[in-house]
Amino acid sequence: MYKNMTRGIIALVFRCKATGGALKLNDEVQRFIWATPDEVKQLVTEAFAVRVLDALHDGLPAVREHDGVHLI
Repeated sequence: MYKNMTRGIIALVFRCKATGGALKLNDEVQRFIWATPDEVKQLVTEAFAVRVLDALHDGLPAVREHDGVHLI
C-alpha cells in the first residue's frame, strides 16, 4: 500500500505472476519493455519505481508514504 495523504491518494499495488498468454498492445497499453531494477530507477520517479522494486523483493508487504515524487 502506498499513500500520499497530502493529496488524499492511496494506491493498492498487487504482485502478480503471468501463467500464460502473450503480451498484446491495446487501448491502455502502447508498449512493453523489460527492465532491470537499476533501469527501473532511471525510467520512472521514485514514488513509482519503489512499487516495482518492492514487487521484485520477496518479503512482507510494504506500506510506504510518499509526497507524489519521493518517499517520506
